Order: sequence, then C-alpha cells, then structure tokens
Amino acid sequence: MKQITSNLYTFTGLIVGRVYLIEDGDGLTIIDTSLPFAPKRIIKQLQEMGRAPSDVKRIIITHSHPDHVGGLPELARATGAEVWASEGEAAVIRGEMPVPRPPVRSVPWPQRILRFILPPAKMKPGKVHRILKDGETLEVMGGLQVISTPGHAPDHLSFWQPERRILFAGDTMMYLFGRLDPLFRVVTVDMPENMRSVRKLAALEPQTILCGHGAPITERATAMLNSLARRNRSNNKQQKGE
Repeated sequence: MKQITSNLYTFTGLIVGRVYLIEDGDGLTIIDTSLPFAPKRIIKQLQEMGRAPSDVKRIIITHSHPDHVGGLPELARATGAEVWASEGEAAVIRGEMPVPRPPVRSVPWPQRILRFILPPAKMKPGKVHRILKDGETLEVMGGLQVISTPGHAPDHLSFWQPERRILFAGDTMMYLFGRLDPLFRVVTVDMPENMRSVRKLAALEPQTILCGHGAPITERATAMLNSLARRNRSNNKQQKGE
C-alpha cells in the first residue's frame, strides 16, 4: 500500500485497475475493487496497516467494468461493507444487464481485435445498498461530492473533495507514460460524451487527480487536465473542418 496524502492511500500489486482507500473517523472507504483476484491482496495490505476487513464500511464504485468491479463480490463478502454506485452501473452490478460496449463502427480497426479478448459482458450478481446521484455530498473524506461523468460508461461517476482539491476521476481518463489521455475507444461507450465529462472535470482545477489506471497525479494536475481538454477540442475542430 502506498500513501498519497493524509488519510488517503492506494493499494499496490493489483496489476490492472486502481483501488483507493480513505480513512475516516467512522471507518474505511474503498473506491473500486480491481479484478477478481484483488480482494486477497487488498485484505492483506489492510491487515499490514493494522486494520481489519470489518473496518471497511463502504465500497464506492465509479463504474461497472470488470477491472473495477471484478473483485466486488468477494470484497463485499469479506468486509461486510455497503456498496454504493450510480443507478445505471448498479443495474450491471446486480446482473440485470450486461456491461455496455461501444458500437463496433466507433472502434478503430486495430482495436476491434481486442473485443474478442474482453472479459465476459455480464457480471456475477451482487448487491448495491445505496444509489448515488449527481451533486450529492457523501459523508466521506469531510464531504466527497458526486459528479456524473458519463461516456466511458453510461452512468460513470467521479468524486471531488473541494477543500483538498482531490479528484477521483475513475476511467474518464488514464495517466500512463507521463501523459493524461482518455481510455481506449474499444472500452469507451461514447467518446464524445466522455470528453464532455473531461472538460467538466477540468473546470474544477484539481491539485490531485486519481485515475483508475496509472499513478496518482500530485503535481501539475490542472495543467495536464487542461491540456487534455484543449487537445480534444482541437481534434474536434479539425474533424469538422473548422
């Protein structure tokens, strides 16, 4: 486990899908769960910091892709924590609908091959205890705001701590090789909508960005996010011939 800042950590060794831990007076909150093998590593790291699985009171989900909820059934069982998610993503978690995929025609040819190796489109059914809505403030981290950021997934959520200017961005973007980018089209349901969400988040001017993929961004966060938003606007104008 690696500490990001006061009372905020990220688990290590999970391979794919970042999982974050928040310490509050009433217990622990985990954001996302990575793949099915991750819960054992998560619990081991909790125990190494002197915490029990039962200290986890909430598991908050940004969206219901397998690399974010694959470990959810086991982690929820092991901790007894409540599961919080948006209404649309909760339907996938409960097994009521498959994971939405982008239309084939929207995916570039090289990436279409990856569609054949993506995980199964339907999850093992799980329980969701609380439906999160855009604009509400959660009793987590001194007031964590829920922000609707659709695009990568239809009902994707991001979370914002305004006093500390910390943004949990989920998969609205990824930070790899020192660069902030949107996720690949093969796993993004609606890229134009996702980029509108990116611009919405850029207006917050975060000091720290925590993505679902890549290391935490603790320096030049706003500058990198603004660059991503501008880059997309420029690409759109070129495509429209403006």
